[in-house]
Amino acid sequence: MLSNEIVLRPRFQMELEQPCSQLLTKFSKAKKDQNIFIISCVDDHVFIKLPKNQQHFWSPQLHLELSEISENKCSLHGFFGPNPTVWTMFMFLHVAVGILFMVNLTWLYSNYNLGNSIGLQIGISIILVLTWVLLYVAGRVGKKKGKSGMRELYDFMQETIES
Repeated sequence: MLSNEIVLRPRFQMELEQPCSQLLTKFSKAKKDQNIFIISCVDDHVFIKLPKNQQHFWSPQLHLELSEISENKCSLHGFFGPNPTVWTMFMFLHVAVGILFMVNLTWLYSNYNLGNSIGLQIGISIILVLTWVLLYVAGRVGKKKGKSGMRELYDFMQETIES
């Protein structure tokens, strides 16, 4: 399930021998019958989260998207990730560091061609690269910290599908 160690938001796909409507009904029923997980169903999307008392900054949630293949066959696409707000902030910081790095390289190149000192630009480049590495490591730590939660969510999903 989670074999790719580079991916920060693991994904999976499965084909099921039941209609999407039946799966949605199972998740709606599970929402009412249990109080361990928080389940939200919106159209063909199901979101499963850990209970509030178990959530932390990097808590995973499972997003499932159901697609009808045929009358009695459904495709389920799922991926794990942190809260969408956390993920958006995380991606914004990655993009901001990348843009600042490109701007700094342009400034470095200009100063180099003009024969000016480039020590400041090299220092900024090193800081930006280190910042990017720290962001990546933070993402990996978050994924590792949420791995047990991912397993719980996946097992609950499997249990609900098979019920």
